[in-house]
Amino acid sequence: MNPIESLVSNLQELAAQVPEIIQPLVVALAGAVPFVEGEGGAIIGVIGGMHVVIAAIAAAAGNFLSVLVVVLLGSRARHAVVERRAVHAVAAGAAAVGGSVETLPAVSVKPESKGQQRFKRWLVRFGVPGASILGPLAIPTQFTSAMLVAAGTPRGWVLLWQAVAIILWTTVAAVSVWAALTFIVLA
Repeated sequence: MNPIESLVSNLQELAAQVPEIIQPLVVALAGAVPFVEGEGGAIIGVIGGMHVVIAAIAAAAGNFLSVLVVVLLGSRARHAVVERRAVHAVAAGAAAVGGSVETLPAVSVKPESKGQQRFKRWLVRFGVPGASILGPLAIPTQFTSAMLVAAGTPRGWVLLWQAVAIILWTTVAAVSVWAALTFIVLA
């Protein structure tokens, strides 16, 4: 038995100890974790012995639910920041007329990571659909959706294209690992 076969066998034995009704929930939780996402969750489920379709759906659902939470929270945070800036702009206008306004302390800006720089280039070049579909190649979908919402993209548009990206990449990962296990490792 080669090392890959023993790894698959050990993971399947571990998964067999979890009740079958709970296995999709474990895969969904794995899919909700940034950097693991739907792709990693589906791979874990398929290697663990779950049916490829169930593993992919559970992992994609977990990934999408975490993106939904990020988009909703990010949208609310952006709305609060925009409202606060509007209030400060009105107050600054009043100060120019003769009132007084407290000044806000300067905030230091840390440099962007290579992944964030790549994402922004893709956003400018390909728009929201392209950035959502290509984004997982650079950074997790949760980060991509947060950046899109922070940039002012409507949350419905972000959720639509993140769902497309999650389904696409989770399907590719699940089918690839299923095919590898079926035709190469366990053949």
